[in-house]
Amino acid sequence: MKTWILAAFAAWSVAHPGDAELASVLAFPGAEGFGRFATGGRDGETVHVTSLDDAGVGSFRDAVSKPHRIVVFDVGGTIRLKSNLAASSGLTIQGQTAPGEGVTLYGRSVSFSGQKNIIVRYLRFREGIAGDRGKCSVNLSSGSNMMFDHCSIEWGRWDCLGLTQGSHDITFQNCIIGEGVDPQRFGSLSDSVTNITYTHNLWINNQSRNPKAKGKIQYINNVVYNWGVCGLVGGHSGANHFQDVVGNYFIAGPNSGSHAVGEFKATDHVFQKDNIVDADKDGKLKGRPLVAGDFGSGENAPTFMNSASVGPLTNVTIEAAASALSNILTHVGSSLHRDAVDARLIDAVQSFGIRGKIIHTETEAGGLGEKSEVRYPPGQ
Repeated sequence: MKTWILAAFAAWSVAHPGDAELASVLAFPGAEGFGRFATGGRDGETVHVTSLDDAGVGSFRDAVSKPHRIVVFDVGGTIRLKSNLAASSGLTIQGQTAPGEGVTLYGRSVSFSGQKNIIVRYLRFREGIAGDRGKCSVNLSSGSNMMFDHCSIEWGRWDCLGLTQGSHDITFQNCIIGEGVDPQRFGSLSDSVTNITYTHNLWINNQSRNPKAKGKIQYINNVVYNWGVCGLVGGHSGANHFQDVVGNYFIAGPNSGSHAVGEFKATDHVFQKDNIVDADKDGKLKGRPLVAGDFGSGENAPTFMNSASVGPLTNVTIEAAASALSNILTHVGSSLHRDAVDARLIDAVQSFGIRGKIIHTETEAGGLGEKSEVRYPPGQ
C-alpha cells in the first residue's frame, strides 16, 4: 500500500481531539455541506482490504463489519457481492487508496442504515439487475453525520440511492447517481430527511427522482441529464418540505420529457436561484434561466421563498451553473481513474442531448465489462 496515502491522511487527521475541537474538524479538506464534520473512523484501527472475495479475512465485507476503522485497499477491481452488505458506524472508507481503476461493489445492495459518522470516498456502488427488487445500490435509512465524496452510485433496482426515515446531516458531493434499472429506474427517494446536501453531483439516465425531495434538502450546483418523466421532483405531499435549489444545470437528453423540475405542491417551500435548463436536445449547450413557471402552476406550484430556508449557504461552495457543469464533467464520480461505465456516462452528457439512454438492465448499456484484479508492487 502506497505510504504517501497514509501520510496524506495523517497530515489532515487530528490526533485525539477534544469534543469541542472534534465538532469543527472537517471530514477531509474540501468536505462541504451538512455532513462535512463527519468523523468517520478517525483515530481508529487501519484495516487493509487485500482480497476481492465477497467475504472472509481481508475482504471488504469483513473490513466494514466493525466500527471505528479506517479502511484502505491494497487491491483494485470488482468485488462481486453474493448477498446484501451492511456497514458499521464510525468508518472512513478510502477508495482512493486502491490501485488501478479502483474498487467496484457489484451485484447486491450496500446499506449504511442505522449508522452514524461515516466517510466514503472514491468507491463505486452498482447493484444491478441481479440484486433484490426493492433494494437500492446504496440504502441509508435512519443514518446521520455522513459524507459521500466522489462515489458512483448506479444501477439501483428501486432507486440508485435510498435516503429515508429521519436520516440527517449527510452530504453527497461529486457523485454520479444514475442509470437506475428495472423495475423503477429512479435516482433517489430522499424522504423524511433533514439537513441533506447534494452538491456537484451528476444525476443521469433516471426515469425520475433526481431526487424526490421530501424533507430539508440543499440542492446546489448539480447537473441533471436525460431525465425521463421528470428531473428534480418535489415532495408533493401534505407534509411541509424545504428545498434550496441553487446553480443547477438541467440538460434534456433523448428520453427527456418537458419537466426538468416538477411534481410540487404548496407544501414544498422552494428557494430557487441561478438555475439553468437546456431542453433543445440539439447537441449545443445553450440553456436559459429556470423560472417559477417551470416548477408548476396552480395547485401544482410550490411556495417560493425569498431566501434559503434549509440552512445558510455558507456551508457549500456555489458557482455559476455553467462552471459547475465544467467541473462536474472533469471530476465527478470515482474519477481518479474512471472506468468504462462512468466514461460512457460523461460522454453522453458532453453530447448535450444527442446521446444517453434510460435502460432496463445494465446489459443494455454494455454491462460491467472486464476488470482485472490489480495489486500494488511489493514494497509499495
